[in-house]
Amino acid sequence: MTTVDRPAVLEIRDPADDRLVGSVKAVTADGVKTAIATAKRSAPGWAATPAAERGIALKDAARSLRARAGELAVLIESETGKPREEAEEGVLAGAGTLEQYAELGPVHRGRSLLGDASATDLMVPEPRGVVVALTPWNDPVAVACGLLGAALVTGNTVVHKPSERCPHTGAWLGNVLAQALPDDVLQTVQGDGSVGAELAAHPDVDLIAHVGGTAAGRSIAASAARTGAKALLENGGNDPLVVDAGVDPVWAAEQAAIGAFANSGQICVSVERIHVHQDVADAFLTALVAEAGQRKLAPLVDRRHREGVHAQVAEAIAQGADPLAGGFVPDGPGAHYPATVLAGCTPGMRVLTGETFGPVAPVTVAADFDQALEQAAAGEYGLAATVLTSSMAHAQRAWRELPVGTVKINNVFGGAPGGAAHPRGASGSGYGYGPELLDEMTQTKVVHLGPPGP
Repeated sequence: MTTVDRPAVLEIRDPADDRLVGSVKAVTADGVKTAIATAKRSAPGWAATPAAERGIALKDAARSLRARAGELAVLIESETGKPREEAEEGVLAGAGTLEQYAELGPVHRGRSLLGDASATDLMVPEPRGVVVALTPWNDPVAVACGLLGAALVTGNTVVHKPSERCPHTGAWLGNVLAQALPDDVLQTVQGDGSVGAELAAHPDVDLIAHVGGTAAGRSIAASAARTGAKALLENGGNDPLVVDAGVDPVWAAEQAAIGAFANSGQICVSVERIHVHQDVADAFLTALVAEAGQRKLAPLVDRRHREGVHAQVAEAIAQGADPLAGGFVPDGPGAHYPATVLAGCTPGMRVLTGETFGPVAPVTVAADFDQALEQAAAGEYGLAATVLTSSMAHAQRAWRELPVGTVKINNVFGGAPGGAAHPRGASGSGYGYGPELLDEMTQTKVVHLGPPGP
């Protein structure tokens, strides 16, 4: 595997004003090998540590994270542009996730089997061994805490590579967590996608957990197929929003704006495309344009990402889409991009079929609910979908027929805590959250304990 193009240093600039945040040295190829070897060497001791003690360590880490949440939020904002208040919410959510797994881990159990009365038969969960966690930049602490917490509390050792777009955040988080753990149980390494590829391809890795783009996820799956590692993937999404007839178009526009524009559209389950019933289309578009106009101009994570977002928007406009709001690259420093509403979008436009991951709301008009549902179900992704409807019959049809892991009715970001779904298609595979993530991080052994012979 070639590493010629690997950067030796990751340089990060504030996406709000291009100010240099700092630079972080990337791990070498030898450093990758050393990290995996260290994790493998440390795995038996951590696996043998009582589950209750592992849970206590996570609680200690969560306490430290809560105490310094504001400090970390400042760093996240400077690296990714995520608004400080939202960044702090993400840090606190991460601490809460650590606490959740600290409680769930020690009670994660197998089951007994009903065999011969003279014997004992058990199904016992055991740690997989060495886990590689590759985490994203858009919610860097909350996502990482979920994967790291579940892996650690079940007795795995972890090598964590945070996104190269927020290496300082990843290093800070790794340091806080590692202080609550025995040496070498959790290691943080820095680098770009080539480092992630080397980690995923290492033969001593037992599980690769990745949250990020679909192309990277497919490469990781291929590596896992060669090495025998388990791949746990949450990848790209192209989440639809269906707006049915009979709903308040102003309320629907508020929901659409939250879904498409929150964190500048840089949320895994952001609304990426909107299919609106013709009966409410005009009023909905008018209200959505008003919502876009009220949004403060905010930065995307960096200029490279902005270029990709705008390329999709410009391509759609060239193909006939009507930019009712936004749709341009503003002057000045940073990586800002306006909330954008595109009307008149047609099937096949990349802004409808791909993952834009920016503050863009492309809208198509459907003749009826059947057509809107059919359009929403189309495509290669299967992460999530939202339906706004006053019809219980339509709601029932929607959650049963949409081929996605999560369906939300009448609330773009709603849901009870502890939920866990399987992304589908190009969006990945395996549970990424909830108690079920503990099952992913373990492997089951069947034990038959019979009486000694005569």
